[in-house]
Amino acid sequence: MPRREPDPPAPDPSEVERLRRDNEQLREDLRRSEAERQRLRRENEKLKEDLEAARRTSARQAAPFARETRVAHPKRPGRRPGAAYGTPATRRRPTHIDLTYDAPLPAQCPGCAGRVRETAIATQYQEELPAQRPVVRAFDVHIGRCTRCRRRVQGRHPLQTSDALGAASVQLGPQAIALVVVLNKRCGLSYGKIAALLRDRFGLTVTCGGLVHVVHRAARQAQPTYDHLAATVRGSPVVTMDETSWRVDADRQWLWAAVTPLTTVYTILPGRGLAQAATIIGQDYAGVLVRDGWQSYRQFTHALHQTCVAHLLRTCRRLLLDYPEQPFVREVKRILQAALQTRAHYQHGAISAHGLAVARGHYLERLGCLLARTPSRRLSVRRFQGHLVREYDAVFSFLFDPSLDATNWRAEQALRPAVVTRKMCGGGNRTARGAHSQQILATVLRTADQRGLDATAVLTTLLTAPAPTVPVALRAVPAVH
Repeated sequence: MPRREPDPPAPDPSEVERLRRDNEQLREDLRRSEAERQRLRRENEKLKEDLEAARRTSARQAAPFARETRVAHPKRPGRRPGAAYGTPATRRRPTHIDLTYDAPLPAQCPGCAGRVRETAIATQYQEELPAQRPVVRAFDVHIGRCTRCRRRVQGRHPLQTSDALGAASVQLGPQAIALVVVLNKRCGLSYGKIAALLRDRFGLTVTCGGLVHVVHRAARQAQPTYDHLAATVRGSPVVTMDETSWRVDADRQWLWAAVTPLTTVYTILPGRGLAQAATIIGQDYAGVLVRDGWQSYRQFTHALHQTCVAHLLRTCRRLLLDYPEQPFVREVKRILQAALQTRAHYQHGAISAHGLAVARGHYLERLGCLLARTPSRRLSVRRFQGHLVREYDAVFSFLFDPSLDATNWRAEQALRPAVVTRKMCGGGNRTARGAHSQQILATVLRTADQRGLDATAVLTTLLTAPAPTVPVALRAVPAVH
């Protein structure tokens, strides 16, 4: 008779329950892993699309500032008909007339060849550029010698831009040099295009090398003015700073902009650290520094800081596109927008100074409690939270002093012309001397624009001075209205 196997022992209920829980946990982990895998796959596809778009953009710079998407419902172009048209605007009639011409009636009607009878006379005005040709001046320079020290002495006319004689006796006039500087440093035209314009429009023949020479001469004459403006910025109670990449002889450097309401100073330096920024405003600068979140600015320990709120809001919008479920980012955005709106209400008189102070304390407490929370698992959100912790003391300075800018828009606007020039001129300057002239002349032009001065007149004053000096128009800083 075969031997019977013993029955297996009955399963332990507690063990069965443990295995069931483990099984459910594994299923939940698998579900989460699959969800995370799908999210990473979507993020990877989006990053690939962004990378491909960036590669296409770098190879095709026909419209570098164009928007990538169309407006869903764009407004109709032009003015609105009827009462919404607004005030009709026409070109103003000229205050004087240089030449008058008569436009008589034809002898017969061009349609039916009938007789034409005059009924009225109307006046049309035309403002035209004259055909210009260079004015050639000859200066009879008197040369003598001192009877006491035997030193050679020569005369100088107020219109001369140089004392050179002999092989260098043919010079460009101050107006011509000023035009070259404006076209190159403000408009971003290359020397070849400027030479073509002078030849075709004015009948003035000059080589590209000659243009480079006169630009460097203008920079030498403007060096004391540049030093004076740099000292003005260092002594200003509020300075806005920013920087952008620049090329000097194919080496990567940085173009810095230090801006006040009435002065801008550009400086091209080989780095973007504290040492470079300190050469512009001084490491012991004790005023208000309005800047973005770059770490070098935070090292000015004697200054009061205002970080750019627009940069923070831009980061919020970007993170919410990637992670719309993040309440931390959404709340930061809400606090920053509310703070800006509160300052606007105070400036319009809707909130008192006491109300502004109460709101300021409220925003500081809300942001502080938000930053004290456990960091997010998302790396980019966690980095943003850490950045806000470092910038906490500089976020709401514009609520302590409502006259402060909440963003670094002044410096960013000052860098825009330089960015256009960089795109049109191969990324920067070919030589260190060219970079030196670039920062000096761009500073003079930008500051003249800020103060409402005629840049050509300022340059003409500099060029006709017997020795480099600071023009009277740029010595005193006018009051800000």
